[in-house]
Amino acid sequence: MFKDIEHLIRLAVVIAILLVVFVLLRAAVVPKSFGQYGHYRGNAIAEIAARTPAFAGHDVCEGCHTEVVDQKKLGRHAHVPCEACHGAQGKHADDPASVKPQLPDTAVICARCHEANSAKPKTFPQVVTADHSGGLACNTCHKPHRPKIEDDKETKAASPMPRGGKQ
Repeated sequence: MFKDIEHLIRLAVVIAILLVVFVLLRAAVVPKSFGQYGHYRGNAIAEIAARTPAFAGHDVCEGCHTEVVDQKKLGRHAHVPCEACHGAQGKHADDPASVKPQLPDTAVICARCHEANSAKPKTFPQVVTADHSGGLACNTCHKPHRPKIEDDKETKAASPMPRGGKQ
């Protein structure tokens, strides 16, 4: 009935060898804590908790950059934390003289929140950036800390920020 079954036996041996290699390789590569909390590596939680925070916190930023706080209070970004746009600034807060943060690319950072999306509330300011700015960066027309476009008279009257102050 099963005459010439050597090729099936060879195939079964190859499959068995591949299965053993897979199991051994998986045991060597996959961490022991994988799957402890679902499809995650359980030790990752302790490793992340052991890291020192890289964020300075809004209060620390406000302590030095009071003129920016005054500008933000007048605009719609008053409750947006500094590090939401500027990134983690813990190192800058620890040593402000030697660690100078880079200004964010407003064409990218503003679009994260303000790119038009039907899932956002209608009252939230949204734009289709490709149509709205013609390729210009947002800070060409808007001040990021106080984004409403105002004429010069309004800006000078409401601006407590001295010329050449800290930014």
